Amino acid sequence: MALGERLRYGMVGGGPGAFIGAVHRMAAALDSTMDLVAGAFSSNPAKSRLQGEALGLDPDRAYGSFKEMAMWEKERDDGMDVVSIVTPNHMHFPVAKEFLEAGYHVICDKPMTNTLEDAETLCRMVSNTGVVFALTHNYTGYPMVKEARHLVASGRIGEVRKVIVEYPQGWLAKPIERKGHKQAGWRTDPKRAGAGALGDIGSHADNLARYITGLELEALCADVTTFVPGRPIDDDVSMLLRYKGGARGVLHASQVSIGEENNLNIRVHGSEGSLQWFQEHPNWLYLRTGNGPEQVLKRGNDYLSPATQHASRLPSGHPEAFLEAFANIYRNASVTISALIMGQEPGPFDTDFPTVQDGARGVHFILTALESGRRQGWVDAAYTPPA
Repeated sequence: MALGERLRYGMVGGGPGAFIGAVHRMAAALDSTMDLVAGAFSSNPAKSRLQGEALGLDPDRAYGSFKEMAMWEKERDDGMDVVSIVTPNHMHFPVAKEFLEAGYHVICDKPMTNTLEDAETLCRMVSNTGVVFALTHNYTGYPMVKEARHLVASGRIGEVRKVIVEYPQGWLAKPIERKGHKQAGWRTDPKRAGAGALGDIGSHADNLARYITGLELEALCADVTTFVPGRPIDDDVSMLLRYKGGARGVLHASQVSIGEENNLNIRVHGSEGSLQWFQEHPNWLYLRTGNGPEQVLKRGNDYLSPATQHASRLPSGHPEAFLEAFANIYRNASVTISALIMGQEPGPFDTDFPTVQDGARGVHFILTALESGRRQGWVDAAYTPPA
């Protein structure tokens, strides 16, 4: 790789009819730091070739399997530098393991794996190889989420006492998976998804709370429910949280809340003030101190922290949202990977993306909540992933 040259990436998953693959491709393209050069877009070789053709790839680089891609890209002088994994959950581990063994950097959708053993295996592999592993918890990429993190870390709201985070959706309120809905099909299949609402969106809520507050869980008590008759996986969860240091929390995630779309939101109450952020209105952050009027902080303004401004692309008043937040993960990961390849140090904000350790924490959270639901009581949630 030469100075100023873009990274070359390949994608596993994201074939015809897939939602998240197209999102990843748009995010990777936004800042012109990466070029898609190869793919194993489907377990069906014919579908993989069709997707490669639709994306304008060299036909020889639309592979029939991810193992072929890992092997043959290594043989090319212009082979890829990094792999993007956008498969259903059960394939994250075998694909990531294959490419880590081949020496590639990895950008992986969440949750990272379906088992803690697999997650910890990836942690150790990343540590041993020294490659970059980024996890696309994309909500951490929003500028005003970064501002909330800055305000908590700087002590603006005092000591955190209470965290309330929820992610209600309504799209699975009916058994649409039985009518051939592709996304619903694998997301409600325990063998492929691992967990339902808890893994799909509950993991986002947990990650967002941890990212903003810096708090680590100590214990939790979860009520894990399946409302749709015959569905073999959870579609609603409510839980109480105890954080190390004494803070308390409430987390709710549901995919059967009719009328809700993607209403991820969080409130953080401290000893001196409170913050509130809504994913569906992401350019505003509410700050309340109790001794004055509510403040509405808006993306794109000079009064925001350097990390927040680094994550913004447009002047104030021009909305930035989901794709830009996703792109912030890709940009930071790609710049960090490029710096590593060139033997340079990344910039101060470039390493701000979820890592393999964050992935292991997320898997532990999911499995701990499921265990609490089975026991119907409090369970220990403290966890430190392998370094």
